[in-house]
Amino acid sequence: MIPVLINFNGDIIPANSQLLTIANRGFKYGDGLFESMRLMKGQLKFAEQHADRLQRGMKALKIDGYSQMDAWFLKDISEELAKRNKVKHGRLRLTVYRDAEGLYTPSQNKMGYCLELTASEEPRYFLNEKGLIMDVFTELPKPSNYLSNIKTCNSLIYVMAGIYKTQNKLDDVFLLNQSGFLCEASSSNIFIYYQNHLYTPALSEGCVEGVMRQVVIKLAQDNNIEVTEAQINPDILYEADEVFLTNATRGIQTVMGFGVRRYFNRISKVLMDELNKL
Repeated sequence: MIPVLINFNGDIIPANSQLLTIANRGFKYGDGLFESMRLMKGQLKFAEQHADRLQRGMKALKIDGYSQMDAWFLKDISEELAKRNKVKHGRLRLTVYRDAEGLYTPSQNKMGYCLELTASEEPRYFLNEKGLIMDVFTELPKPSNYLSNIKTCNSLIYVMAGIYKTQNKLDDVFLLNQSGFLCEASSSNIFIYYQNHLYTPALSEGCVEGVMRQVVIKLAQDNNIEVTEAQINPDILYEADEVFLTNATRGIQTVMGFGVRRYFNRISKVLMDELNKL
């Protein structure tokens, strides 16, 4: 079932409503940011972490109203929309945009938002049955600056990575930063298990500050798996024992192959079991 209702600035309305004018800054300039979140058993997962990231992102973009976007508010609007759509499990996307006129320079910094829900039949996180086949996307490196860690509405690098993935019949791709080091995947953070140690690109490398990234780092530490946030040369992919991806909607996804290299999935199974206990 495709949910038919959305929350647009506090109003629950049909998802196919004509809402945006040609002046909308999210449409014109990508002037906004978003959160991808998971609904399970009618409840929003990791609300505190999502609210914290969203508020910090709104502050960085100088969008007013960030104090409203606390964990209580996110849970309230998410769970209300789930009830109205009669959905218990699914993927939520909250888009926050600068609701203003103007050209590049906005006339004000007022917040607008829209919450969408896509239903799922999965009451918990599941590892992918078939491991992902991946390659490195080199055509468009990701710049590192204070916007790099935010999930902004300016997502062209991920769109181009997605087109490359489709054209080359891949399941996903690794993105590099402007210095040629590993950054992230097309919609996920990267973890690499190498010589009994777990590595993930540091935030200073330009990756999105993923909520599931934070959760998995803590789960690894709690289970005595050494983990380091680092600058990572993509050559490690030829030597790694295990590679997996993380994001808030899918949890953990295992990578099976990169070129001729094949990986195990022992650590990802351990972490996924622990994730489903939260």
